[in-house]
Amino acid sequence: MTRILRRGPHALITLALAGLLLAGCSTSSTAGAGQERTAPDPGTGHLHGLGVDPADDTVYAAGHHGVFRLEGGTATRVAGRYQDTMGFTGTGPSTFLASGHPSPTDPDATSPHLGLIRTTDAGRTWQTLSAEGEADFHTLEQAGNVLYGLDSQSGKVWASTDAGRNWQQRARIEALDLAAHPARSATVWAATGTGLERSTDGGRTFRPVSSAPGLVAVEELDSGSLVGLAADGRVLTDRGGGVPWTQLGRLPGKGQATVLTAVTRQRLLAADSTDAVYESADGGRTWLLLHRPGNGQNHD
Repeated sequence: MTRILRRGPHALITLALAGLLLAGCSTSSTAGAGQERTAPDPGTGHLHGLGVDPADDTVYAAGHHGVFRLEGGTATRVAGRYQDTMGFTGTGPSTFLASGHPSPTDPDATSPHLGLIRTTDAGRTWQTLSAEGEADFHTLEQAGNVLYGLDSQSGKVWASTDAGRNWQQRARIEALDLAAHPARSATVWAATGTGLERSTDGGRTFRPVSSAPGLVAVEELDSGSLVGLAADGRVLTDRGGGVPWTQLGRLPGKGQATVLTAVTRQRLLAADSTDAVYESADGGRTWLLLHRPGNGQNHD
């Protein structure tokens, strides 16, 4: 396994952080308390990930402006943090992995890229595991003892077999989401927006799946059984065995679909480009609104 060396002088890091500030990608530190704000609260921002904490069954949403608990239609920012949280995925009780960018106002920030970070207290504090300053994982997927990351900086799939401490860089691919199943972790699916690609060698090579629709997000529910989101909100499934893709349902909002998380085979979470969050209890056939921007914003 290889770990890519950090590159770029401190001056470039400073300029990059300033660029993030000008771009309005407001985020926060990976350690310590969140920064105080005088401007109006920006809300969640564009959502990158959804998950459920098995410790208490709370739904979490990760976006441009922090990590949020979703309860009773209200989004509560965890620990007052504004870090741009990407690649958000749950791995156990109160435990999440993520990537992204620190707050430009964070005095402890040394790089515009957080690398791989982990929380074991449901987002109140975060620790850096690896690749700080090197990787910006837009997708993280745990499949058994293999962790896959889709890095926007290299454009490659990264793979780790030691919980993200060391990585191998594998295939270069233009994709929006990855999926894999613990039962066969060498098989990796990549949603490209215009289709679906599959790897059977742990992300080293990919080939298009000819029968697949254009998907922006994909999950592998069981070994070989897929559920995906099309940009227009259609929820589609492929049960394997040569059966064609079929439509299960559709997200009720008017925005473009962006995020899909399978909590169980029947319980799905999704988000769209309006930053609304939806939940299905029947495998994607019907959906209820969990949160819509403007419906409520709190701090803890």
